[in-house]
Amino acid sequence: MTDVEAATVLVRTENSLGRITLNRPRAINALDLDMIERITAALKMWIDDIDIETVLIDGEGERGFCAGGDVRALYEHITAGHPGDIAEFFRAEYAMNALIAEYPKPVVVFADGITMGGGIGLAGHASVRIVTERSKLAMPETRIGFTPDVGGTWLLGRAPGRFGEYFGLTGQSMTGADAVHLGFADHYVPSENLDGLREALAWRADPGIPNEMVLLFDETPEPSALIGARTWIDEVFSAPTVGEIVERLRASDAPDAAATLALLEELAPTGLAVTLDAVREAREMHSVREALEGEYRRVMWFGLQPDMVEGIRAQLIDKDRNPKWQPATIADLGEDPGVGAREFVPEVPLF
Repeated sequence: MTDVEAATVLVRTENSLGRITLNRPRAINALDLDMIERITAALKMWIDDIDIETVLIDGEGERGFCAGGDVRALYEHITAGHPGDIAEFFRAEYAMNALIAEYPKPVVVFADGITMGGGIGLAGHASVRIVTERSKLAMPETRIGFTPDVGGTWLLGRAPGRFGEYFGLTGQSMTGADAVHLGFADHYVPSENLDGLREALAWRADPGIPNEMVLLFDETPEPSALIGARTWIDEVFSAPTVGEIVERLRASDAPDAAATLALLEELAPTGLAVTLDAVREAREMHSVREALEGEYRRVMWFGLQPDMVEGIRAQLIDKDRNPKWQPATIADLGEDPGVGAREFVPEVPLF
């Protein structure tokens, strides 16, 4: 085995396996620009390496695979008046997401533990996506007045029924079983079996996609609880606007409707409207790359709006959990901001 180590990303080869390990466990492996660049460089290095047949991406630490992007750094760039730095980060991250989605060799990801935001961008577009009994997946961007990105709208748009709208707007977490049911993961492997699977991947002789090998370690989880919730979620979240979703929640007698209503009424109305439009646009798209382009337009639009900075401040900087959204309520939305975000033209294109 050869090692090329960096402080926050470990890159090495194990026989025919190229292995990338996120190594920032205290921050649950949250991604910064340097980590993204190192991951991208390793992936590009192995494309034409005939000795590498499979790539594995995993995370160091017991808490999770990747908690997302470093939104504190994003906050600092915006408040310091450096929008160019914001664009640089997202262009690099989205290029990495597209590279994983289009990679010519099998990419296996262990989404063990917390896997959120940017972690979904790493795991969700891989060839073989592994979850465990510890997995907790989410696209929680609306909690900070933002919208799902990193190709998350592509995954949400392809979830059964209206689960994409539900999880996109609420930012609720999925279990490993939920993730398989929704199409965010392919296999459920108990965490105690991951070391054995990793070793098997390094020694496998078959150069094809390693799904059959994963099946040796795969177990069938308990059925997702979401199956029983689909009827009311489809009914409510098929409404054409956020305002009408809220009205349907008020009228619903489903057990979780009241809690879902209370949650949506706490979140940024603008972020909810943009997210609803984004998921539905992505549902009609044909590739992860196309979805990333739609997300990039929205991200650059959000950089000019007040809510994302306010959401990060309230949740992560001052931690007062009392954001002042503009507008303050869903009833005050007026003209749909989703249209403006969808049609925004960034100064610098994504690809």
